[in-house]
Amino acid sequence: MIDIDRVNQYVGQIAGYIEGNTALRGAKQYFAGVDLGTTYMVVAVVDEEGRPAGGALRCAEVVRDGLVVDYVGAVKIVRELKKEVEEALGSELEVAAVAYPPGCEGRNVDAFRYVAEGAGFECVRSLEEPVAANLVLQVKDGAIVDIGGGTTGIAVLKDGEVVYTADEPTGGTHFSLVIAGAYKIPFYEAEERKKDPSLQMELFPVVKPVMEKISIIIERESRRSGYSVKEIYLCGGTSAFKGIEKIIAGRTGLPVVKAAYPWLVTPVGIALACREAILNGHEGTD
Repeated sequence: MIDIDRVNQYVGQIAGYIEGNTALRGAKQYFAGVDLGTTYMVVAVVDEEGRPAGGALRCAEVVRDGLVVDYVGAVKIVRELKKEVEEALGSELEVAAVAYPPGCEGRNVDAFRYVAEGAGFECVRSLEEPVAANLVLQVKDGAIVDIGGGTTGIAVLKDGEVVYTADEPTGGTHFSLVIAGAYKIPFYEAEERKKDPSLQMELFPVVKPVMEKISIIIERESRRSGYSVKEIYLCGGTSAFKGIEKIIAGRTGLPVVKAAYPWLVTPVGIALACREAILNGHEGTD
């Protein structure tokens, strides 16, 4: 089992910087992680010691089902986030890494890198999202499940190495669709209700079938991996919905661990991947 208190404290520092529009100034070097999500776009930053240094977040609809569908819009938002963090740091951000959903290939992978480069970064590394998340979580054996807005990415780890990955087009967007249908409201209003913690208890029975589908996906892909998964670790914005971990645990029969700021785990991991690329010479596409 991972040290979840360590993870929460570490990622919580980035959350604090974002909420307070502050940053860790005076570092020798900064490394950025650009996370292009279906619902959120995040730029997270660490320093040369790997300490959380800053970040910025924006709601956006430029990625769908793990694919960049609005390149111009994505570049514009990342450029704005970059500037916002730079002003808080009092320093220019030069290098960044990006991450993509498991199974994404070719030009679809390149698109994530092109967005970062279009926003003014030198993109030094591209890697799968769950691999980035594990730079924060540090799972030795188990499954990392990144439940985003459009997809659910799964990585099975053995002895700290990723041995299997999969990605399914089911996520928070599907929560919003069933909420919109049940309440007969527009999709955008369903999105807002879904993200309101005070409404999640009321919405739970409505979205429970989608949670169960995600649980089945996790169960199926864990079995397909050929490895015995003993623990499940959740990250991604949709895993912030109250009670989802209980549904997954009930279906799979496995202990489920969820970080306090699940939507920031992967972005911070991407920033750490950038640092690793520069300091350890691990550049390129994983």
